[in-house]
Amino acid sequence: MIKKTSPDPKPDGLSPGEKSRIAVLAALDKKADRPVLLDVKTLSSFTDYFLICSGRSDRQVKAIADAVVESLKRIGRPPLGVEGHTEGRWVLIDCADVIVHVFHEPVREFYNLERLWHNAPRVSLARWEEEAKLPPSERAPGA
Repeated sequence: MIKKTSPDPKPDGLSPGEKSRIAVLAALDKKADRPVLLDVKTLSSFTDYFLICSGRSDRQVKAIADAVVESLKRIGRPPLGVEGHTEGRWVLIDCADVIVHVFHEPVREFYNLERLWHNAPRVSLARWEEEAKLPPSERAPGA
């Protein structure tokens, strides 16, 4: 397997970790359930992080996905592609070094990406979950 190594920060100045933070905060703003950030950079040749989260309905899944896309557009880093938005069961947002998976809860349980990528270290979201409780005007730039 070819191992991808990516410098942190990226040449455009936004590290994969910071892009992940922005996506996590956007998802939490829409009440995403059970967010998990997996560090797959040593296991994958195509991305550095997977953000996996879920919603309780197709409408919430779409709202979470829309919030992530809009937050990335606001900082000038629109996703490369978005798949599955119409159905609202599993939306995949390709941000190059971060891949966001927004699932309807039963679909998340069925595919269980956390089990598939069980060797990937989980990144603690505690500080970002605390930051998400702040009003957006009091958060660090970019969120």
